[in-house]
Amino acid sequence: MARKQGTFGAVAAGHEETAVTAVEVLKAGGNAFDAAVAAMATACVTEPVLASLGGGGFLLARTASAPGEAVLYDFFTQTPKNRRSRDEIEFFPVLADFGTATQEFHIGAGACATPGMAAGMSMIQHDLCRMAPMDHFSRAIGLARNGVRVNDFQSFLFGVVSAIYDRDPESIACFGDSHNARNTNGAPAKLAPLGALMQNPDLGATLAAMAHEGCQLFSHGEIASEIGDFSRDHGGHLSKEDLAGYRVEKRAPLCIDYKGARILTNPAPSTGGLLIAFALRLMEKTGYGQHEDAVGGAGEVPDHKALAQIMAATNRARVESGLSDLHETAGETLLDADFLTTYEAEILGRPQAPRGTTHISIVDAAGNAASVTLSNGEGCGRMLPGRGFMLNNMLGEEDINPLGFNAWAEDVRLCSMMSPSLMLEDRDVVTALGSGGSNRIRTAVLQVISNILDNGMDMANAVCSPRMHYENGVLNIEGPRLPEVVQALASTVESALYWEQPNLFFGGVHAVQHIADQQTYDAIGDPRRGGHALVA
Repeated sequence: MARKQGTFGAVAAGHEETAVTAVEVLKAGGNAFDAAVAAMATACVTEPVLASLGGGGFLLARTASAPGEAVLYDFFTQTPKNRRSRDEIEFFPVLADFGTATQEFHIGAGACATPGMAAGMSMIQHDLCRMAPMDHFSRAIGLARNGVRVNDFQSFLFGVVSAIYDRDPESIACFGDSHNARNTNGAPAKLAPLGALMQNPDLGATLAAMAHEGCQLFSHGEIASEIGDFSRDHGGHLSKEDLAGYRVEKRAPLCIDYKGARILTNPAPSTGGLLIAFALRLMEKTGYGQHEDAVGGAGEVPDHKALAQIMAATNRARVESGLSDLHETAGETLLDADFLTTYEAEILGRPQAPRGTTHISIVDAAGNAASVTLSNGEGCGRMLPGRGFMLNNMLGEEDINPLGFNAWAEDVRLCSMMSPSLMLEDRDVVTALGSGGSNRIRTAVLQVISNILDNGMDMANAVCSPRMHYENGVLNIEGPRLPEVVQALASTVESALYWEQPNLFFGGVHAVQHIADQQTYDAIGDPRRGGHALVA
C-alpha cells in the first residue's frame, strides 16, 4: 500500500475482518488501544489457530500523552503452580507439515499453560481505552454468531495443523467441514475448507459474557472453574488456583538506538527482543551494509553474506549467554559490550569471501501506537466444552522449553520469541511492527527494520523482500537460487535450504507507519501470512 492521507489511523493484521474491526473502532472514536482490544477479540474468531482466549500475548503501547514512556503488557502464558508426573498427564507428539519442512509439536491437556489473554485485554481496557467493553467485542460477537468465510491462509493453516484440530469431536463440530471437501494442500478435509462459512456461537456467547463480567470470568468465575475441572479430568496440570493467581506484568520495553532510529521491543524475560537487540548492535559494530563488496552493493539490497554471519553469531550467542537455558543474567550478558566485541571480532576477522502466532499493528491520528502479538501455540487439541475456544499447548512448545518437556519451573512466566516492536524516527515518524513465526520472529522483524534503515526500502518492499533464517547450522533462504547469492554463502554457512516461493515459515510482519507532520500513513500486511492493511 502506498503512503496516503488518513483521518483516523492505520491498521495491519493477519485477517481482513480483524483489520476492518480495528478501523471501525477508530472511526467510532476509539483510540489505537480500543482498536487493538477489538482486533484481539476478532482475531480469536477469524484466526482460531493463531489467537485464542485460551492463549496469551504481548502489547507494546506508546501513548500520545506520554510518547517517551512506552509500556509492554505481558499477558503471555504462565507455568502451572503444580506439576503432575508424566504418567498422569495427556501429552503426545504430532507433526505439522509446512510443505518444505515439518515440525513436531506436543499437544494434549498436559501441554496447557495458564492463559493470560482475558486478563491482558481487561488490563489494557482499564489502563488505555476509552470505549466500553461491549463496543470492543460487539463486532467479534457478530462474526462468531453469523460466521466468517475461511480464506486461503486459514484453510492452509487448517491443513498444516489438521492432526491437532480434527481429533476432538467438539473441535470438529466448531471448525469442521460437513461436505467432505479438500483443503488447499489437497488432503481430505475434516476441517472447514476454503470458502466455508465458519460459525462459532459458543465463542460469541463467551465474548458477550466477558463484555459484561470482565476478566473475573477467567480468574474467579465460571470459566476458571471449568478450566480447572477440564484439566483435572483430562490429564492436565492447571487448577482454579492457577487462573486466580495469574497477573499481567507491565514492563519497560527494551530500547535500542540504530541508524538514527529508536527501536522499542519486548524485554526480558522473553528472548525475541533481546536477540533482535543483539543482532542490531552487532550490525552496527560491524558496519553492516557499508562494505564495498556487499552482495548487491552497499545500501541497495540485503548483504546476504554479512546477514548470514550475523544470524549465525546471534544463534550461537543465544546459547553462550545462557539465554537458551533461561539463565536470569542472560539478557545482561547478551548485551554486554565485551560479549558483543567477541562476536564483532569473529565476523570482521573472517575472510571477505555465512510457530503459531499472529500480529496486529495500529497507529491513530493522535499519535497512539499499539503493537500486539498473540499466540495459542498450535492449540492443545481439546476445546473447552461449550466455550468455543481451544486451550494452548505452550508446555509442548520446544522453543520455550529448552530444559526439556515436563521439566519446567512451576508458576513462572514463560519466555517467548514474540517481539512486538515500535520504531521511532525523526519528524515524529512512528512505525509499529511485529510478526508471527516462532523462532523466525526475531529474524523477520530484524530484516524488516534493516530493510527500512539500512537499505532505504519503503514499507511494502521492506516487508515483502525475500528473507533468510539461520538455525541449527542451516541457513533457510527465501526466493530463487541466484548464482551470486549461492557463491557468497558457499563458505559462510554449513548448509543452505532454498525456498523458491514466499512462505509463512519466514514469519508474517504486519506493519503500519504514521508521519505526524504530514498526517500520512503507510501500512502493509505480510502476504506470507494472509496479512491485510487499511488506512482510514
